[in-house]
Amino acid sequence: MNSPVRHTSMSYSRPYRPRFIAAVNAAGRAAASFGFAGRIPRQELLEEQAARKTGLSDFGDASFRERMRLLVESIEGEARLNTVGRFIARQNLERFLAVRLRIEDALKRHPEILAMEMEDPVFIVGLQRTGTTMLQRLLAADTDRFRFLASWEAINPAPLAGTMKPGGRDPRVRMAVVAGKALRYMAPDFFAIHPVEPLEPEEDCLLFDYDFWSTVPEATMRVPSFSRWLETQDHTEAYRYYRKILQYLYWQNPTGRWILKTPQHMEHIDELLTVFPNAKIIQTHRDPSVVVASFCSMVSHAYGVFSDMVDPVEIGHHWGGKAQKMVSDCMSARNRFSADRFLDIQYADLVREPGAALRRVYEFLGVSFGPADERRIGRWTDDNPQHKHGRHVYRLEDFGLDPQAIDGGFAVYRERFDIRTELRRG
Repeated sequence: MNSPVRHTSMSYSRPYRPRFIAAVNAAGRAAASFGFAGRIPRQELLEEQAARKTGLSDFGDASFRERMRLLVESIEGEARLNTVGRFIARQNLERFLAVRLRIEDALKRHPEILAMEMEDPVFIVGLQRTGTTMLQRLLAADTDRFRFLASWEAINPAPLAGTMKPGGRDPRVRMAVVAGKALRYMAPDFFAIHPVEPLEPEEDCLLFDYDFWSTVPEATMRVPSFSRWLETQDHTEAYRYYRKILQYLYWQNPTGRWILKTPQHMEHIDELLTVFPNAKIIQTHRDPSVVVASFCSMVSHAYGVFSDMVDPVEIGHHWGGKAQKMVSDCMSARNRFSADRFLDIQYADLVREPGAALRRVYEFLGVSFGPADERRIGRWTDDNPQHKHGRHVYRLEDFGLDPQAIDGGFAVYRERFDIRTELRRG
């Protein structure tokens, strides 16, 4: 007899805590009450630490420092981090800087990297929770024709000097395995929402971390000042740096055509197509009232790793508005480009008939599609049933959002792409 499927928690303001993590956070609160509040070190100290760790000193273009400064100020002033959250944030910042140093060193030692030709990437865009992960992983299973960004590459794209043994496993994979286990320990519900697996494809928004252009911070922590500032900037240089990292990764493993995905691209279609003028874009669509509730739940679970003060209504206000901005920006940008650059895929079609949806994608990309592709899709769907890691449950109302207001805010988007209403979950 099958055991019942576990549901994700909806107690967003009371995040799950393993006993050890709760004890560490309690100790941190006690220390703060005696005036020993922890802080993320000054930026100069973080840079010095990264330099000592790598033995390198050239960070490349110094413009990243202003973005980093703004991010750290927002984290310290607004994120309400607990002790473990502050430790993770610091480790991430040091990792970004160390990776940046190793990338710059590799580009200097191997100038051929930036001259390397890549086939124009395929970008999957769409609001969070619209099937972008499923679509990317279905395409990524075609390893003969496509190249994906693995989770272990995304969190550590630069090889670690002197750590590779002949015939051995890349230590970056082991590091990603440890990071995945740590996340599962601290937030087991998160895997029912977005499974983080070291060898599987991951969102390329993580590559924007290394130049401090990423929206990852606002999806994991409360950083409204940094988020608002980031939305006002031209991201062309962000995409140029991102392209350098893709070339670097491709140089390490030059096989197949990039299949990349992140909702962050929706806000920057103009910049993306400036830097990748011949790229193809696939946009996924799903009922916004379901999408917004689902993503607010995901963000709430992520916030709960970093902070003991999670306000789901505040998250709903921020991401309800953010999602409307993303679709508005994307629709506006699409008006400026030829329609044949884009393919639209409905979430319901992808889930109901993945083979038919993938056939459309292959035709769009000018790639043959045959029985072997059908069989591969069947194997993938058999191995990855819905609710494999638990059932994700959520309600708009838990985030202070009114279903009618959400429907009204996305009315133009719904009409343009003929988006069907989905049964609301909860």
